[in-house]
Amino acid sequence: MNILKILDKLSDDKFFTTEISRLDSLTGITNFGKKAAVAAVPVGLGAMMTTSVKAETSTATASTTMFKSALTDALQLALTLEYLEDEYYRIGLATSGLIQNADRTVFMQISKHETAHVAFLKTALTSLGQTPGTKPTFDFTAGGNFSPFTDYNQFLILAQAFEDTGVRAYKGQAGNVMSNKDILQAALQIHSVEARHAAQVRRMRANKGWIELANGGNMPAATNAVYAGEGVTNQAGFNTASAFGPEAGSAAYDEVLSGSDAAAIAGIFIA
Repeated sequence: MNILKILDKLSDDKFFTTEISRLDSLTGITNFGKKAAVAAVPVGLGAMMTTSVKAETSTATASTTMFKSALTDALQLALTLEYLEDEYYRIGLATSGLIQNADRTVFMQISKHETAHVAFLKTALTSLGQTPGTKPTFDFTAGGNFSPFTDYNQFLILAQAFEDTGVRAYKGQAGNVMSNKDILQAALQIHSVEARHAAQVRRMRANKGWIELANGGNMPAATNAVYAGEGVTNQAGFNTASAFGPEAGSAAYDEVLSGSDAAAIAGIFIA
C-alpha cells in the first residue's frame, strides 16, 4: 500500500473512525519514499554528451536545483507545522480529564493522522537527500497567553487555529511542490485531511464548518494572524461578493498563507 492509498483512507467516509495499522502506514511510507527518490533524480545525467548538451544540461540542473530547494523548503515548513499538531494532540490526549469522553475518538483519530503526516514528510525529505528538521520544543501557552491543557474550550480554540493554519499553509506551498507530482498529490491529500480536521473542530465548537469573514468565527484576537487576509472576495478576476455577498463570497474560498507567515504563527508556540 503506497502513501497515496494511505492518504485516501484518511479521507474516506469513515474519516474519524477508520484506523490504519502501524505496519500499513510504515510500509506504505517506505514504498513512497523509494518512488519519491526516483522522481527526484536530477536531469543532469546526460552531462557526458556533447558540449552543447552539457550546456543545456547545466541549465537544466540549475533549474532542478532551484525547484528542489523550493520543494524541500516547503516540506520542512510543513514538517514543523505537523510536529506542532502531532505534539499538541498527544499532550491533549494524555492529559487526564481534559478531553470529553464523547470527543476522544475524534481526537484520537486526528492524532493518528498527524503522526502519519510527520512520518510521511520525514521520509519524503530523506528520499530527496535532505535531513528532516528536528522537532522543536513547543510552548502551547504561547508565553502564558493560553492554557489549553487545563481549559477544554481553549484546547478546541487552538486546535481550530492550528488546523486552519495548516490548510492555508499547504495551499500556499502548492506551487513549490509542483516539481514532484507524487509529493504534490500527497500534499493535496494532506491538505484535504487538514481541512476536514478544521471543519470537524469548528462544528465541535458550534461554528460553521468553514472560515468565516470575522476573525475565523468566534475566535479570540490572539489568533488574528491565522485569519489575516481571509476577507478576499476577488477570485480569478471574479468578485464573489457581488454575486453572493461579502460574507458568503469570502467563505467560499480559503486564502493562501505565505511560508513566512505560517512560520511566524508556528514560532509563537516554539519555546
